Amino acid sequence: MAVTGSCHCGATRFELDFTPTHALRCTCTFCTKRGALWTYCQPDQFRLLTPPENGKVYARRHPENRHFFCPDCGCGTYSVTPDYGVEPFDPNRRKIGVSAHLLDDFDIGALTVEVIDGRNLW
Repeated sequence: MAVTGSCHCGATRFELDFTPTHALRCTCTFCTKRGALWTYCQPDQFRLLTPPENGKVYARRHPENRHFFCPDCGCGTYSVTPDYGVEPFDPNRRKIGVSAHLLDDFDIGALTVEVIDGRNLW
């Protein structure tokens, strides 16, 4: 079942072609300050419903990690990063991260949440 989501003002809208059951809470400074509760998917499971130019990208130190946000309302919308969890590592294999907080009519409390110590891992 498809799940939709958006930034606060709706300038960036997207759809996932599955219903998330798991999420990841990372304790690194970026994720903590962003308030993200990440659910991940493959690029073919994510569909941007609005023009890409509606958003802006933040890529601080690592240009392969692209974090998109809405320049109008300020919400972090989605991230495109290498899929670090697949062996052997291939920097061209991507994954999409979306914060479950952005999903429409979605019960976040039903997610199984894993906490990862990103503050000390990287």
